[in-house]
Amino acid sequence: MEAANAALYNAFESGDVDLMEAVWDIEEPDALVCVHPGWPMLRGRTAVMRSWSAVMANTDYIQFVLTDVQVAVAGDAAIVTCTENVLTSADVGDGAAAVATNVFVRRRDGWRLVVHHGSPVLGRLEHDG
Repeated sequence: MEAANAALYNAFESGDVDLMEAVWDIEEPDALVCVHPGWPMLRGRTAVMRSWSAVMANTDYIQFVLTDVQVAVAGDAAIVTCTENVLTSADVGDGAAAVATNVFVRRRDGWRLVVHHGSPVLGRLEHDG
């Protein structure tokens, strides 16, 4: 399961559309949902793949350091939540962060992504010890 989640971020970091397409489910293309930070919700494989192509074509460099990764598996479905600590070529300072929810389904050939939802983290909460 963790390998499927890592494949999503590896595809994005490499800017490889073919790798990204392999991450997403093909058995139910109309069920796919993607929300990039700050974007409206996209539904269906065509819209989702088009968005990734556009994002990757306009990204010179990106690297993710995932923290707070939690995995919950229930039968043939899995939910991965994490914080995406993002470094890009445009970074000045500490970089950016987003929280993400990735929902996968188990298929004959492995886990496939059906939902990716990323939300920007606008500020860090301070927790009392």
